[in-house]
Amino acid sequence: MDKHISYQASSDSAAILTSKKPPSESGTWRDFINITKPGIIRSSFMSAFAGYWVASQWEFQFGKMILTLLGIVLILASSCVFNNYFDRELDLKMERTRKRALPTGKLKPTVVLWYAIILGVLGLAILFTFSGVLAGVFGIVGMLAYVVVYTLWLKRTSTWSTSVGGISGAVPPLIGYVAVTGKVDMGAVLLFALLFIWQPPHFWALGIRRVEEYRAAGYPLLPVVKGIPRTKIQMIPYIIALIPVPILMYTYGYAGIFYMIISLALSLIWLYLSFTGFKAKDTDAWAKTMFFFSINYLTVSLIVLILNTSH
Repeated sequence: MDKHISYQASSDSAAILTSKKPPSESGTWRDFINITKPGIIRSSFMSAFAGYWVASQWEFQFGKMILTLLGIVLILASSCVFNNYFDRELDLKMERTRKRALPTGKLKPTVVLWYAIILGVLGLAILFTFSGVLAGVFGIVGMLAYVVVYTLWLKRTSTWSTSVGGISGAVPPLIGYVAVTGKVDMGAVLLFALLFIWQPPHFWALGIRRVEEYRAAGYPLLPVVKGIPRTKIQMIPYIIALIPVPILMYTYGYAGIFYMIISLALSLIWLYLSFTGFKAKDTDAWAKTMFFFSINYLTVSLIVLILNTSH
């Protein structure tokens, strides 16, 4: 674990003062939606659905599936709102986050805090009631991993934040899976592994593109602390670790051969792209390619997994 690294940005005082200025306009329902981070919810919703679908093997209870997905969406929304609440002053230091509703004062912190609590309580209540105790427990684990371990601790102190923070992003398909099976088996492990391993190289690509913003905000992200060349190297083991996942999904009978071939091919292409980064003359363009390919990699892999689930 890296030692705590402290950064002192010259804009700190001004940022805090800015956060206390009266807002030029009041918050709207769109602001309440935006602080739940719809982009994260969409991708996690798909992975949660894939987890439920793989476990069901084409024979599922429609009502239970809807309630499970609703519970997952609510705890995801709660976690993201908590993240916005605790990061509200730090968000002022980054170009891509300073216009959010909390930093600009459009939404009051107290209102946002209660919003997060209510969403979380509702989501966990649904999971424990309709999806099973194990699904509810994993819901709590995911929330704690994102809000406490990632947001409040590692994001501010260590380069390990990206890797360890991947736990929270890998929980949705796990919840979907155990809601059906009521147990953790190889299928659950492989689904968790897919999302957990995918996240660091995905996020580091974004980190390379916005390295100066993260540096100014004081986040000890890997590209900031260790440099971009080291980050390029560290991406590779994660992408290599993805290669066995589709093979094992097929071997253990959770997915068909088309999923294995397509997902394996995508992993190899992503690995090739990662190696091209060492000779890339335009690092920003390379990182952009890596970032968007990672999104397409996950989207296509999950869609094919759903369509080619063994039955």
